[in-house]
Amino acid sequence: MKHTRRSFASLLALPAARIWGQGIASRGVKAASRGKPSGLLFDSKFTDIGRAAGLREPVIYGEAGHKTYILESVGCGAAFFDYDNDGWLDILVLSGSRLSGTSPSTNRLYKNNRDGTFTDVTEKAGLHRTGWPSAVTIGDYNNDGFDDLFITYWGHDVLYRNNGDGTFTDVTAKAGLLRDLPRWGSGCTFVDYDRNGLLDLFIGSYVEFDPKTAPLPGQESYCNWNGIAVHCGPRGLPPGAPLLYRNNGDGTFTDVSVESGVATSKGSYMMTAVAADFDNDGWPDIYVACDSTPSFLFRNNRNGTFTEAGLIKGVALNEDGNYQAGMGLGIGDYNLDGSLDIFKTHFSDDTSILYRNDGRGSFDGVTEIAGLGVETRFVGWGAGMVDLDNDGLPDLFMVTGGIFPEVARQLPRYPMNTPRIVFRNLGNGRFEELIDEAGPGIAAVHCSRGCAFGDFDNDGDIDILIVNLNEPPSLLRNDVSGRNHWLKVKLIGVQSNRSAIGARVTARYAGRIQAQEVMSQASFYSVNDFRIHFGLGAADSVDLEVRWPNGGHETISKIAANRLVIIREGEGVVRTDEFRRRG
Repeated sequence: MKHTRRSFASLLALPAARIWGQGIASRGVKAASRGKPSGLLFDSKFTDIGRAAGLREPVIYGEAGHKTYILESVGCGAAFFDYDNDGWLDILVLSGSRLSGTSPSTNRLYKNNRDGTFTDVTEKAGLHRTGWPSAVTIGDYNNDGFDDLFITYWGHDVLYRNNGDGTFTDVTAKAGLLRDLPRWGSGCTFVDYDRNGLLDLFIGSYVEFDPKTAPLPGQESYCNWNGIAVHCGPRGLPPGAPLLYRNNGDGTFTDVSVESGVATSKGSYMMTAVAADFDNDGWPDIYVACDSTPSFLFRNNRNGTFTEAGLIKGVALNEDGNYQAGMGLGIGDYNLDGSLDIFKTHFSDDTSILYRNDGRGSFDGVTEIAGLGVETRFVGWGAGMVDLDNDGLPDLFMVTGGIFPEVARQLPRYPMNTPRIVFRNLGNGRFEELIDEAGPGIAAVHCSRGCAFGDFDNDGDIDILIVNLNEPPSLLRNDVSGRNHWLKVKLIGVQSNRSAIGARVTARYAGRIQAQEVMSQASFYSVNDFRIHFGLGAADSVDLEVRWPNGGHETISKIAANRLVIIREGEGVVRTDEFRRRG
């Protein structure tokens, strides 16, 4: 059934039980038939070196064999970031709890030893904390040169100030971010929405949840899946509401949710949040993947307010006008037209969706014509639009994992542990699904959630950090063969925010153009390397245009490939680093 805007509005007026039925949206579609393989070699191979690298502590999140409440199923994110400014990516992995109170866990910070291994420095850094974390966003909110952490929870969110000496301090209350009542914080992102050089903070909320009042599996119509009693929600439970905090410039924030207009958008179950300029007007918008309800696109009005325009702009529903179970987001320029496109993951018996940007911030769903309709077997979570083989064409990646162990036991076609997926960009607007061809780290089955993308070993390709529920995280080392070139760009704001969040880099190479932005959340509840990575294919040099968050522009021509360039606002390239090449 296709929905017009009028029929969509009438649906919102209906009682939830009449609209929703069971708790998670899935269209029940069959996979499209697979065409003949391209036969092209894929020069990227992934190997999971997580345990060998020192990532041995499991991510605890609910009981592995039974889920009483939706709280136990959603999981959490992770981050690649350089907390000590030594030029090497460190790792933050969130971790939750069990309702029984056994096996309490903590978020973990791993310091990069620069030799392919990591050391757990959680206690030393002051980051030990138990509970039910959801998402992380990272950014230098006080512009002191060190990136800070904000983590959402079921309960109370927390802001950690990076002290610059390897430690962090909880400044939530001091910053004005501690709320009186607990809530289920979900996707969050730093964003300089008013372009004043200070990072503001957007916080989503998933559902209103209290285990004292929530129904048990099977008690309500929305507490079943394919006739099997499962945990309840999200549909049938009250949705949360978004928050926006303005940075006051003195270490504190002010709640501007109402005056900015974001508070008027209610009724959807918010998950991953991304701040980026989708309509190319130089001001950051906010897109929120929403579970089993219409997704939100908050369009920046350039006057301190936002207008929710997801339905009008074509990114609230899928191309057939149906709801989907939006979880993760990959943002990039897959078709090399200089505008940001959106890849969003969904539930099993449904396709992930690819939205193509028309350059003015309106989108068309191109899932089927792009070849993504061949995969409907798995529940998709963390996602990326990243060039995995450095051929100059951004690929799509997603992690997968089930949520109903009760269903997995009775219906083997819905397993909990499932593989990762690569959709290799063929360069003609189409993608080709790869699993085994991309290496053992892709084909291995896990129950995964968040993932982050970055070059942890500084060898010029994109590696992947993955959260696996109730087992240690995966660290997929990417070994790229062939002769493709690459370039990394690290930006340092001066008049703009120091992290350069919201800056856009447009690269021109070999007749191609590709846009990327610095974002402080993407994938699923996770944070990618702030160093922007371009695969260049055969091109050995690149021309760059940088649009800073405050609107300023810089152009830098004929940058040699296979290096990191560090660009300081107003000064151009201030340093270059040439990385080694594995093999």
